[in-house]
Amino acid sequence: MPRPLSRAVIGLPVDTARRRLLLQAAALGAGACAAPWVRAQQAWPAKPIRFIVPFNPGGATDTMARMLADKLGPRLGQTIIVENKGGAAGVIGTDAVAKAAPDGHTFTVSLSTSLLINQFLFTKLPYNPQRDLAMVSQLAIAPVTLVVHPSVPASNAAELRKYIAANKGKVSYGSYGIGSYAHLAGAYMSQSLDADMAHISYKGEAPMVQDLLGGQIQMAFSSAQNTKPHIDAGKLKVIGVTGDQRMSVLPNVPTLAEQGMKDDAYRICGWVGLAAPAKTPADIVQRMAREVSTILHTAEMREKVANLGFSVVADTPDAFLAAYKKDAPVWEQLVKASGAKLD
Repeated sequence: MPRPLSRAVIGLPVDTARRRLLLQAAALGAGACAAPWVRAQQAWPAKPIRFIVPFNPGGATDTMARMLADKLGPRLGQTIIVENKGGAAGVIGTDAVAKAAPDGHTFTVSLSTSLLINQFLFTKLPYNPQRDLAMVSQLAIAPVTLVVHPSVPASNAAELRKYIAANKGKVSYGSYGIGSYAHLAGAYMSQSLDADMAHISYKGEAPMVQDLLGGQIQMAFSSAQNTKPHIDAGKLKVIGVTGDQRMSVLPNVPTLAEQGMKDDAYRICGWVGLAAPAKTPADIVQRMAREVSTILHTAEMREKVANLGFSVVADTPDAFLAAYKKDAPVWEQLVKASGAKLD
């Protein structure tokens, strides 16, 4: 049976009516074609999700990524695969994410090093974090401990500064990579005390701490996850912690700011963040941020994150971006003060 004419075309000239009907048919066809596309967009995630950690296994960032993946997978109905792509101060792994398809199936769990600091450190960075990445959530802030080998005759910040100043050119400090907080803070301390300390860069925190335990280096900034067991065992001495608040896992250890080291270099904290390739659909970014926040704000996860020496933030993409913009000038100044610049 012929389909009745739309009221919109009754009474129109034949040619005009024909054109109107063709336009209506085209619109209906477009709507029919659009429906499967909309359903496909809503069916996220459609395959396993990759969390790329741009550092070697064993560090606090890697541990946090794996804890989060274990809880997130069942909520999203897909496996979360944690993949370590270490090297070049986080550049290699972060660049892989920046160049990945923006389909919501690749993210990076990384430090402020690769997501923020590297843009000031490298003259030829293969990615621009503010252009090529979408900030999803600032997962946690990451204050660190300042620890020394037991042979160093210092138990607090004042004694350490006095020792360093009296041993110009004789003290060495370690870091877990060029441009890491451990590197920049150590360089800032050396410069401010005119101490000419030697910087030894390692491929990760674990080997750095091992050399500190062995006395090959005298001091280092490092996560509580890697230093607390040795502090408790008396194998390392803790001088203080960074940031403005004491760590819950080391409540009796004062901050460096409490000890008079009030420079931004010691009060700013690194952080762990979740980011995706730029142009990842906004609804996916928002959904991921909500899921992550729900997981990390449980009592169980707060405790686990605190045991790493971190404090949960797990905020919105907008809040993450605001914190990012606030921190950027401080890190830029730290890089300049360190004199570090890489090709």
